[in-house]
Amino acid sequence: MHWLFLLLALGCLFGAWALSGWVVPLLLVAALVLFIAWLLGWAANQASRGGGNESRILGPDELRRLREQSEARKAAAGDHGAPH
Repeated sequence: MHWLFLLLALGCLFGAWALSGWVVPLLLVAALVLFIAWLLGWAANQASRGGGNESRILGPDELRRLREQSEARKAAAGDHGAPH
């Protein structure tokens, strides 16, 4: 539905280009408002689709494994990096 706003905005721009007189500023303002409406509709559509990839979400087992690896790295760095 938001694509209709874009088409109407383009129609207003074409009308402003083809016509003259007091109608031109009116059509330009209408084109700006319709373009903003299209942009907001597009952004709302993108947000409702989720945007994120659910396959990248880690489960509890993977989080535990990563935490253990991190702790092991910290312990290994602490042993080798300690001043004598």
